[in-house]
Amino acid sequence: MSTNNARTLRRAQAGTTEPAWVKWTLIGVVLVFVFLFLVLPLAAVFTEALRKGAGAFLEALQEPDAWSAIRLTLLTAAIAVPLNLVFGVAAAWAIAKYEFKGKAFLTTLVDLPFSVSPVVAGLVYVLMFGAHGWFGPWLQANDVKIIFAVPGIVLATIFVTFPFIARELIPLMQAQGSEEEQAALVLGATGWQTFWHVTLPNIKWGLIYGVILCNARAMGEFGAVSVVSGHIRGQTNTMPLHVEILYNEYQSVAAFAVASLLALLALVTLVIKSFVEWQFERQEKAAAHLPPERPTP
Repeated sequence: MSTNNARTLRRAQAGTTEPAWVKWTLIGVVLVFVFLFLVLPLAAVFTEALRKGAGAFLEALQEPDAWSAIRLTLLTAAIAVPLNLVFGVAAAWAIAKYEFKGKAFLTTLVDLPFSVSPVVAGLVYVLMFGAHGWFGPWLQANDVKIIFAVPGIVLATIFVTFPFIARELIPLMQAQGSEEEQAALVLGATGWQTFWHVTLPNIKWGLIYGVILCNARAMGEFGAVSVVSGHIRGQTNTMPLHVEILYNEYQSVAAFAVASLLALLALVTLVIKSFVEWQFERQEKAAAHLPPERPTP
Protein backbone atom coordinates (compact mmCIF):
# COMPACT_ATOMS: atom_id res chain seq x y z
CA MET A 1 0.00 0.00 0.00
CA SER A 2 1.40 3.40 -1.01
CA THR A 3 1.98 6.22 1.47
CA ASN A 4 -0.86 8.29 -0.01
CA ASN A 5 -3.29 5.39 0.20
CA ALA A 6 -2.29 4.69 3.82
CA ARG A 7 -2.79 8.38 4.70
CA THR A 8 -6.19 8.40 3.00
CA LEU A 9 -7.20 5.25 4.88
CA ARG A 10 -6.23 6.82 8.24
CA ARG A 11 -8.23 9.95 7.44
CA ALA A 12 -11.23 7.86 6.43
CA GLN A 13 -11.04 5.90 9.69
CA ALA A 14 -10.86 9.18 11.61
CA GLY A 15 -13.95 10.47 9.79
CA THR A 16 -12.19 13.45 8.20
CA THR A 17 -10.21 14.25 5.06
CA GLU A 18 -8.46 17.32 6.45
CA PRO A 19 -4.65 17.38 6.49
CA ALA A 20 -2.73 16.75 9.70
CA TRP A 21 -1.88 20.41 10.30
CA VAL A 22 -5.59 21.20 10.69
CA LYS A 23 -5.92 18.60 13.46
CA TRP A 24 -2.87 19.86 15.33
CA THR A 25 -3.98 23.49 14.94
CA LEU A 26 -7.38 22.69 16.46
CA ILE A 27 -5.75 20.76 19.30
CA GLY A 28 -3.39 23.68 19.95
CA VAL A 29 -6.26 26.19 20.01
CA VAL A 30 -8.19 24.02 22.48
CA LEU A 31 -5.15 23.58 24.75
CA VAL A 32 -4.45 27.34 24.76
CA PHE A 33 -8.10 28.07 25.56
CA VAL A 34 -8.16 25.48 28.37
CA PHE A 35 -4.94 26.87 29.85
CA LEU A 36 -6.01 30.53 29.73
CA PHE A 37 -9.61 30.15 30.89
CA LEU A 38 -9.52 27.05 33.11
CA VAL A 39 -6.06 26.05 34.34
CA LEU A 40 -4.66 29.55 34.90
CA PRO A 41 -7.65 30.85 36.96
CA LEU A 42 -7.64 27.66 39.02
CA ALA A 43 -3.92 28.01 39.69
CA ALA A 44 -4.48 31.66 40.64
CA VAL A 45 -7.02 30.62 43.28
CA PHE A 46 -4.57 28.30 45.03
CA THR A 47 -1.71 30.80 44.64
CA GLU A 48 -3.71 33.58 46.29
CA ALA A 49 -4.92 31.23 49.02
CA LEU A 50 -1.31 30.42 49.97
CA ARG A 51 0.07 33.93 49.38
CA LYS A 52 0.59 34.54 53.11
CA GLY A 53 1.67 31.02 53.91
CA ALA A 54 0.07 27.81 55.07
CA GLY A 55 -0.61 29.28 58.52
CA ALA A 56 -2.93 31.99 57.20
CA PHE A 57 -4.56 29.43 54.92
CA LEU A 58 -5.35 27.04 57.77
CA GLU A 59 -6.44 29.90 60.03
CA ALA A 60 -9.00 31.01 57.45
CA LEU A 61 -10.43 27.48 57.24
CA GLN A 62 -10.54 27.07 61.03
CA GLU A 63 -12.53 30.26 61.56
CA PRO A 64 -16.01 29.44 63.03
CA ASP A 65 -17.96 31.07 60.20
CA ALA A 66 -15.94 29.14 57.63
CA TRP A 67 -16.64 25.85 59.44
CA SER A 68 -20.32 26.73 59.58
CA ALA A 69 -20.34 27.40 55.82
CA ILE A 70 -18.53 24.11 55.13
CA ARG A 71 -20.95 22.12 57.29
CA LEU A 72 -23.98 23.77 55.72
CA THR A 73 -22.68 23.12 52.19
CA LEU A 74 -22.07 19.44 52.93
CA LEU A 75 -25.43 19.12 54.72
CA THR A 76 -27.29 20.70 51.80
CA ALA A 77 -25.61 18.38 49.31
CA ALA A 78 -26.23 15.37 51.58
CA ILE A 79 -29.98 16.12 51.56
CA ALA A 80 -30.46 17.39 48.00
CA VAL A 81 -28.50 14.71 46.15
CA PRO A 82 -30.31 11.63 47.58
CA LEU A 83 -33.69 13.27 47.04
CA ASN A 84 -32.78 14.13 43.45
CA LEU A 85 -31.55 10.57 43.05
CA VAL A 86 -35.03 9.27 43.91
CA PHE A 87 -36.85 11.95 41.89
CA GLY A 88 -34.51 11.59 38.93
CA VAL A 89 -34.81 7.81 38.68
CA ALA A 90 -38.61 8.00 39.03
CA ALA A 91 -38.90 10.71 36.36
CA ALA A 92 -36.54 8.93 33.97
CA TRP A 93 -38.34 5.61 34.43
CA ALA A 94 -41.75 7.20 33.82
CA ILE A 95 -40.59 9.07 30.70
CA ALA A 96 -38.51 6.27 29.18
CA LYS A 97 -40.63 3.22 29.97
CA TYR A 98 -44.24 4.45 29.69
CA GLU A 99 -46.47 6.21 27.19
CA PHE A 100 -49.04 8.58 28.71
CA LYS A 101 -50.74 11.90 28.09
CA GLY A 102 -48.62 14.82 29.22
CA LYS A 103 -45.33 12.99 28.71
CA ALA A 104 -43.89 15.85 26.65
CA PHE A 105 -44.99 18.33 29.31
CA LEU A 106 -43.29 16.28 32.04
CA THR A 107 -40.09 16.22 29.98
CA THR A 108 -40.29 20.00 29.66
CA LEU A 109 -40.72 20.35 33.42
CA VAL A 110 -37.59 18.25 33.98
CA ASP A 111 -35.64 20.69 31.79
CA LEU A 112 -37.20 23.78 33.42
CA PRO A 113 -34.35 24.46 35.90
CA PHE A 114 -31.92 24.61 32.96
CA SER A 115 -33.86 27.46 31.36
CA VAL A 116 -34.83 29.43 34.48
CA SER A 117 -32.26 31.66 36.14
CA PRO A 118 -31.33 30.40 39.62
CA VAL A 119 -32.05 33.88 40.98
CA VAL A 120 -35.59 33.66 39.61
CA ALA A 121 -35.96 30.23 41.25
CA GLY A 122 -34.92 31.74 44.58
CA LEU A 123 -37.43 34.56 44.18
CA VAL A 124 -40.19 32.04 43.49
CA TYR A 125 -39.49 30.34 46.83
CA VAL A 126 -39.51 33.73 48.57
CA LEU A 127 -42.88 34.43 46.93
CA MET A 128 -44.23 31.12 48.19
CA PHE A 129 -42.70 30.83 51.67
CA GLY A 130 -41.60 34.37 52.56
CA ALA A 131 -43.19 36.43 55.33
CA HIS A 132 -45.56 38.06 52.83
CA GLY A 133 -45.78 35.05 50.51
CA TRP A 134 -48.59 32.67 49.79
CA PHE A 135 -47.89 30.41 52.77
CA GLY A 136 -46.02 32.97 54.86
CA PRO A 137 -48.76 33.80 57.41
CA TRP A 138 -49.49 30.12 58.07
CA LEU A 139 -45.77 29.33 58.46
CA GLN A 140 -45.31 32.21 60.89
CA ALA A 141 -48.35 31.16 62.89
CA ASN A 142 -46.93 27.66 63.27
CA ASP A 143 -43.34 28.86 63.85
CA VAL A 144 -42.03 27.11 60.72
CA LYS A 145 -39.02 28.74 59.04
CA ILE A 146 -38.21 27.98 55.42
CA ILE A 147 -36.89 31.20 53.92
CA PHE A 148 -33.67 32.49 55.54
CA ALA A 149 -33.18 29.01 57.02
CA VAL A 150 -31.76 25.63 56.03
CA PRO A 151 -35.01 24.25 54.50
CA GLY A 152 -35.14 27.12 51.98
CA ILE A 153 -31.51 26.52 50.99
CA VAL A 154 -32.20 22.82 50.50
CA LEU A 155 -35.34 23.50 48.44
CA ALA A 156 -33.53 25.97 46.19
CA THR A 157 -30.65 23.53 45.71
CA ILE A 158 -33.01 20.67 44.85
CA PHE A 159 -34.67 22.85 42.22
CA VAL A 160 -31.51 23.86 40.38
CA THR A 161 -29.96 20.37 40.53
CA PHE A 162 -33.04 18.30 39.67
CA PRO A 163 -32.34 17.78 35.91
CA PHE A 164 -28.81 16.36 36.25
CA ILE A 165 -29.70 12.79 37.23
CA ALA A 166 -32.91 12.57 35.21
CA ARG A 167 -31.24 13.94 32.08
CA GLU A 168 -28.43 11.39 32.32
CA LEU A 169 -30.85 8.49 32.67
CA ILE A 170 -33.64 9.35 30.21
CA PRO A 171 -31.68 8.85 26.94
CA LEU A 172 -29.90 5.82 28.43
CA MET A 173 -33.16 4.11 29.39
CA GLN A 174 -34.76 5.00 26.06
CA ALA A 175 -31.84 3.49 24.17
CA GLN A 176 -31.95 0.27 26.21
CA GLY A 177 -35.67 -0.23 25.71
CA SER A 178 -37.83 -2.39 27.96
CA GLU A 179 -37.31 -5.88 26.50
CA GLU A 180 -35.21 -7.13 29.41
CA GLU A 181 -37.71 -5.86 31.99
CA GLN A 182 -40.56 -7.51 30.10
CA ALA A 183 -38.65 -10.79 29.95
CA ALA A 184 -38.02 -10.65 33.71
CA LEU A 185 -41.71 -10.04 34.41
CA VAL A 186 -42.70 -12.92 32.13
CA LEU A 187 -40.35 -15.19 34.07
CA GLY A 188 -42.14 -14.27 37.31
CA ALA A 189 -40.04 -11.45 38.75
CA THR A 190 -41.79 -8.76 40.77
CA GLY A 191 -41.50 -5.07 39.97
CA TRP A 192 -38.85 -4.48 42.65
CA GLN A 193 -36.89 -7.56 41.62
CA THR A 194 -36.91 -6.34 38.03
CA PHE A 195 -35.68 -2.93 39.09
CA TRP A 196 -32.87 -4.17 41.36
CA HIS A 197 -31.61 -7.01 39.17
CA VAL A 198 -32.30 -5.76 35.63
CA THR A 199 -32.89 -2.01 35.38
CA LEU A 200 -30.41 -0.79 37.99
CA PRO A 201 -27.37 -2.76 36.69
CA ASN A 202 -28.06 -1.42 33.19
CA ILE A 203 -28.15 2.22 34.30
CA LYS A 204 -25.63 2.18 37.15
CA TRP A 205 -22.84 4.07 35.33
CA GLY A 206 -25.19 6.76 34.05
CA LEU A 207 -26.70 7.00 37.53
CA ILE A 208 -23.30 7.43 39.18
CA TYR A 209 -22.31 10.01 36.59
CA GLY A 210 -25.52 11.99 37.19
CA VAL A 211 -25.05 11.85 40.98
CA ILE A 212 -21.52 13.22 40.62
CA LEU A 213 -22.68 16.16 38.49
CA CYS A 214 -25.62 16.81 40.81
CA ASN A 215 -23.34 16.85 43.85
CA ALA A 216 -20.88 19.25 42.19
CA ARG A 217 -23.66 21.70 41.31
CA ALA A 218 -25.24 21.39 44.77
CA MET A 219 -22.00 22.37 46.51
CA GLY A 220 -21.27 25.24 44.12
CA GLU A 221 -24.75 26.77 43.76
CA PHE A 222 -24.81 30.51 44.39
CA GLY A 223 -27.72 32.36 42.76
CA ALA A 224 -30.80 30.62 44.16
CA VAL A 225 -29.19 30.02 47.56
CA SER A 226 -28.14 33.66 47.78
CA VAL A 227 -31.77 34.79 47.47
CA VAL A 228 -33.27 32.44 50.05
CA SER A 229 -30.42 32.34 52.59
CA GLY A 230 -30.62 35.88 53.97
CA HIS A 231 -26.80 35.90 54.29
CA ILE A 232 -26.93 35.25 58.05
CA ARG A 233 -23.30 34.81 58.96
CA GLY A 234 -22.54 31.54 60.70
CA GLN A 235 -26.05 30.20 60.07
CA THR A 236 -27.26 30.35 56.45
CA ASN A 237 -24.09 31.03 54.47
CA THR A 238 -22.84 28.22 52.27
CA MET A 239 -19.25 28.18 51.04
CA PRO A 240 -19.90 30.25 47.87
CA LEU A 241 -21.77 32.87 49.90
CA HIS A 242 -19.04 32.93 52.55
CA VAL A 243 -16.42 33.53 49.84
CA GLU A 244 -18.41 36.50 48.54
CA ILE A 245 -18.70 38.05 52.01
CA LEU A 246 -14.99 37.64 52.74
CA TYR A 247 -14.01 39.11 49.40
CA ASN A 248 -16.34 42.10 49.84
CA GLU A 249 -14.71 42.70 53.24
CA TYR A 250 -11.25 42.74 51.56
CA GLN A 251 -10.21 39.53 53.32
CA SER A 252 -8.76 38.19 50.10
CA VAL A 253 -6.56 35.46 51.58
CA ALA A 254 -9.44 34.01 53.61
CA ALA A 255 -11.78 34.28 50.62
CA PHE A 256 -9.36 32.45 48.34
CA ALA A 257 -8.66 29.85 51.04
CA VAL A 258 -12.34 28.89 51.22
CA ALA A 259 -12.59 29.15 47.43
CA SER A 260 -9.62 26.81 47.07
CA LEU A 261 -11.33 24.25 49.29
CA LEU A 262 -14.42 24.50 47.09
CA ALA A 263 -12.22 24.14 44.00
CA LEU A 264 -10.53 21.13 45.57
CA LEU A 265 -13.91 19.49 46.10
CA ALA A 266 -14.68 20.18 42.43
CA LEU A 267 -11.38 18.61 41.37
CA VAL A 268 -12.10 15.51 43.46
CA THR A 269 -15.51 15.33 41.78
CA LEU A 270 -13.81 15.61 38.38
CA VAL A 271 -11.41 12.78 39.24
CA ILE A 272 -14.30 10.56 40.34
CA LYS A 273 -16.19 11.46 37.15
CA SER A 274 -13.17 10.54 34.99
CA PHE A 275 -12.78 7.25 36.87
CA VAL A 276 -16.45 6.42 36.31
CA GLU A 277 -16.14 7.18 32.59
CA TRP A 278 -13.01 5.01 32.37
CA GLN A 279 -14.72 2.14 34.13
CA PHE A 280 -17.75 2.45 31.84
CA GLU A 281 -15.60 2.45 28.68
CA ARG A 282 -13.61 -0.50 30.01
CA GLN A 283 -16.79 -2.44 30.70
CA GLU A 284 -18.16 -1.61 27.25
CA LYS A 285 -14.96 -2.78 25.54
CA ALA A 286 -14.95 -5.98 27.60
CA ALA A 287 -18.56 -6.66 26.64
CA ALA A 288 -17.81 -6.00 22.97
CA HIS A 289 -15.03 -8.62 22.96
CA LEU A 290 -17.02 -11.37 24.68
CA PRO A 291 -17.36 -14.47 22.48
CA PRO A 292 -20.91 -15.23 21.32
CA GLU A 293 -22.80 -17.74 23.37
CA ARG A 294 -23.14 -21.20 21.86
CA PRO A 295 -26.70 -22.41 21.36
CA THR A 296 -27.67 -25.15 23.75
CA PRO A 297 -28.31 -28.50 22.01
